Amino acid sequence: MATKQALKRLTKEYKLIVESPPQFIEARPNEDNILEWHYIITGPTDTPYVNGQYHGTLTFPSDYPYKPPAIRMITPNGRFKENTRLCLSMSDYHPDLWNPGWSVSTILTGLLSFMTGNETTTGSIVTTEQQKKYYAAKSMEFNTFNNTRFKLIFPDVVDRNMIELDNRKSKGDPEMIELKDINKFNNAIAKAVNEKAVNIEDIQDPEDRIRAEEALREMNEHQEINEDNSTTKGKTGKVYYIAFAVVLFLLGVFMK
Repeated sequence: MATKQALKRLTKEYKLIVESPPQFIEARPNEDNILEWHYIITGPTDTPYVNGQYHGTLTFPSDYPYKPPAIRMITPNGRFKENTRLCLSMSDYHPDLWNPGWSVSTILTGLLSFMTGNETTTGSIVTTEQQKKYYAAKSMEFNTFNNTRFKLIFPDVVDRNMIELDNRKSKGDPEMIELKDINKFNNAIAKAVNEKAVNIEDIQDPEDRIRAEEALREMNEHQEINEDNSTTKGKTGKVYYIAFAVVLFLLGVFMK
């Protein structure tokens, strides 16, 4: 239960954050527990998180503002582990560094700054820029359909999300299609390096051999098409690598 000091302070901070929200940030307390706050960070431009919608929580101690909150991020994001306490200078990992003058806005602005940087800490993870973009593209869908707490705290945002997702669907969302293809190829490459390469002549089962030959032919056709459309030697080399990796993966599967 919040102390009178914590209740007064958090009520004041909510009023201030509604009147003057920080850029890319929205936050509000749980109506049943003012010590539990939920935030939404919108991915800034010029970052892999652009247009991403990241939901997380701030869990304040009962004697706030004299002690810092626990900080978590719930939406998959490629930067932090989901539902894991984050070790930041303004989190409960470092009560010795906490300044009672800091506010919810200060905390979330600091979190956003750390998120868009490259520093590592407890709770952070390392992923590629393409993976971060993929999570950003999927974040709104995750929050709207798979994030129960998000739906309870931000029903108005869910309504807006539904409209936006319908618009994306009607337009075909070409960016999402491209990111899915990239993710599929990355997964195929990762699996291919762990598969044992075999020759088609070594495949004993006739049906498996036919499937392998068809897969190889499709990869070759895909490679030729991309070579025709390629404008640089670097792009062609990338197509060769992806096609080769996928073929290795498929052949390995057929031999199992």
